[in-house]
Amino acid sequence: MKIAIISGSHRQNSQSLKVAQHIEQVLLANHETWLYSLQGNPLPLWDEGVWDGEQHWLDTLNPIRAQLASCDALVIISPEWHGQVPAGLKNFFLLFGKKEMGHKPALIVSVSSGDGGSYPVAELRMSSYKNSRICYIPEQVIIRHVESVLNDNEADNNARSDSYIRERLQWSLDMLSHYAQALKPIRESGITEHDKFSNGM
Repeated sequence: MKIAIISGSHRQNSQSLKVAQHIEQVLLANHETWLYSLQGNPLPLWDEGVWDGEQHWLDTLNPIRAQLASCDALVIISPEWHGQVPAGLKNFFLLFGKKEMGHKPALIVSVSSGDGGSYPVAELRMSSYKNSRICYIPEQVIIRHVESVLNDNEADNNARSDSYIRERLQWSLDMLSHYAQALKPIRESGITEHDKFSNGM
């Protein structure tokens, strides 16, 4: 089984990437992974050339499309910026869709430097699934005060919070892998392919 990990922060050396790297290490015990970071805005903003199949878009997107298509599940990591999902992560969901993510389970992991983190969860559940057909599992993980957990130097961690988050992530990732096994036969059945109903309502 292969699981994609999408780190949705544009920032260099972000806490979201730190979380993504921890998740990757957890998953590598039992799964193949592909980690993709939006650090530095590697993806141009969507324009009509995506639909028209312009060569520069094909060169940019096809390698990522292939990686996403080969994955059985996803972990979507989003920081909370001004109470919302970063623009680059929203753009990601405009550039990739049902062929790459359709009917695959995904775990939302939200990151906050303070007591926040719930708004990205609500936003992703509300607006990123419609045409992509990504299937967010009921569980999510909100990592508050992220600077105090998942650090390599144990002295930088709040021991109680760090232990809880590590355990919660492990449980949620185990659940994600079971959802991935359960949904694979649905995709393989062919029922999800329907030209007339290609977009969500």
